[in-house]
Amino acid sequence: MHENRLQRCFCEYAATNNSIMKKYFAEFVGTMVLTLLGCGTAVFVGCGTTAGVVGTALAFGLSVVAMAYTIGGISGCHINPAITLGVAISGRMSWKDAFGYWAGQILGGILGAAILYLIVTVTGAPGAMGDPSGLGANGTANAGGPAGALLVELIATFIFVLVVLGTTDEKKGAGNFAGLAIGLSLVLIHLVCINLTGTSVNPARSLGPALFVGGEALSNVWVFFAGPLAGGVLAALVWKALK
Repeated sequence: MHENRLQRCFCEYAATNNSIMKKYFAEFVGTMVLTLLGCGTAVFVGCGTTAGVVGTALAFGLSVVAMAYTIGGISGCHINPAITLGVAISGRMSWKDAFGYWAGQILGGILGAAILYLIVTVTGAPGAMGDPSGLGANGTANAGGPAGALLVELIATFIFVLVVLGTTDEKKGAGNFAGLAIGLSLVLIHLVCINLTGTSVNPARSLGPALFVGGEALSNVWVFFAGPLAGGVLAALVWKALK
C-alpha cells in the first residue's frame, strides 16, 4: 500500500511538472511566431509608407490574436516579459512560473529573429521594401534618443499591459474576446509608436533582432527592456487600484 502511494505521488508530480513545462514551451513557440511574423513584415513590407506602417501594425496585432487562440489555453499567451511581470505583480501567477515564462519568451524571440536572419541571408531578401539588414530591430533616434524612447515605451507598454490585465480578469474581463481586444490594442500602439521607436513594448521581441544586428541596436536594447518592464509594473499597480 505504501509503495502504491509513493508511485501515485510520483505520477502526480511528473504530470504536474510536464504541464508546467508545456506552459514554458508554449511561451517559447508563441514568442518565436510573434517575432518572426511581426519583424518579418517590417523587413519585407517596410515602414516607409503609411501602408507599410499599417501592415506592420496589423502583423504584430494579428500574430498576438492568432497565438492567443492557439496557446492561450495552455499558458495564457503572455509571449511578452512585460505582461508576465504585470501578471506576477497582480498575484495571478507564481514568481517561479514567471522566471520560466521569461526564459521561454527570451529564447523564443531569439529563435524567431534567427529564422528571419536565415531567410534574409539565404534569399537575399529580393524585393524587400523594408530594411533586411535591420531585422525589425528597435531604435531610439526618431524619439530624440534613449530618454525619449524610454518614455514612449513606458507609456505604450503601460497601456498595453493594462488592457491585458483588464480583459483577462477572471471576474471583470472580456472572456473569449480578450485575445481580440489585446491584439487590436497592440495594432493601435504600433500605429502610434512605429515611427518613434519601431514599437517594442516587448523585451523578448527586441532582444532577438538586436543580437543579430549588433551595433546601436544592441547597445540601446536596454531601453527596450527598461521601458516595457517599467510600464508593466505601472500597469499592474494601476489595475490593482482600479479593481
